This record gives sequence, C-alpha cells and structure tokens, in this order.
Amino acid sequence: MTTLPAGSGGFINPAAVISQLPIKEGMKVAGFGCGHGYFVIPLAKMVGNTGKVYAIDILEDALASVRSKAETEGLKNIETIRANLEKEGGSGLPNAECDFVILANILFQSQKKQEIIKEAARVLKSQGRLVVIDWRTEDLSIGPKEGWRIGPQELTALARQEGVLILKEFNTGNFHYGLIFVK
Repeated sequence: MTTLPAGSGGFINPAAVISQLPIKEGMKVAGFGCGHGYFVIPLAKMVGNTGKVYAIDILEDALASVRSKAETEGLKNIETIRANLEKEGGSGLPNAECDFVILANILFQSQKKQEIIKEAARVLKSQGRLVVIDWRTEDLSIGPKEGWRIGPQELTALARQEGVLILKEFNTGNFHYGLIFVK
C-alpha cells in the first residue's frame, strides 16, 4: 500500500500525479495555491537546479512551510510568493513566464474561478500547460461542499474563454480529476 504524504488528507499522492506530466529539467513551473508544498517539492526536484518553481499562496504560514521543506531538502530553485490569485496580475509573475501552471485543489476554495484561470493563462508561455487537479463532483460524501466544486465540463468552458484548450484528462486517484490544458 502506498503511503500518502502527511497533510495531503490521504486523498491524493502528489508525486504519483506529477510523474504523469511532461515536466523536464530547466522548466519554470508555478504552483498556484501551493499550500504547504505537497506538489511544489516534487516539482522542484523534477525541474532541477536549472529550473524554477514559483510557490504561490495567500497564506504566509503555508509559504513558511514550503521554505522550511525546501531548506530541509536542499532545494534552492523554489521562490515563494504571497499573492492573491483572484486579482488581475495577482501572482506578480511576468506575462508568458511559465511552462506549466499547476492548480491543485485550489478552485474549489474560490468563487472567483475565472479570475484564477485568467491569471494562470496570462503567465503561461505559448504552448504552456495548465494542469488542474480538483475534487470530483459526483461523490459528495467526502470533500468540500457541493456549491464550491467545479466539474470538468464547466472548467473546460472557463479555460476556453481564456484561450486555454483541453489537451487530455489524467489519473489523479479516486477522489479527484486531473485535466491538462494547452495555451
């Protein structure tokens, strides 16, 4: 049996999820709503010393946790940014900066989903990938409340409005879905 990282809620295995993504050494990746770094730390290992990971969250304690984990792991390619992703230009990143933007378990927390997707699209390079991992909408017995979840079809429509098109779905486990979009 696979042991899931402490704090991941036991619902998702970040390392297994991102191992399916074509992230290569030297890439720039933004983790929007990075939380305590469950995706950021393995992403930083994937992009290596020549790459960069932007760990972006609104909560300073989450970013402090990321910095602590990065130091423990000897990772010097993570930049933490305290930001409100619901505002235009909120990430503070330049236009077309990133090869990948990861939205892992962030959209269900916001009623401003379009604004977050718009910001992700803004910072993506041409042909960059937006990866969204969020709670499935069909099983409401576990996870966040119904009104805040977004299903794959609605998400695809929001992304299309920002010029980001669906590429494929990928496996994220029993409780989440994963979609990859391309700009």
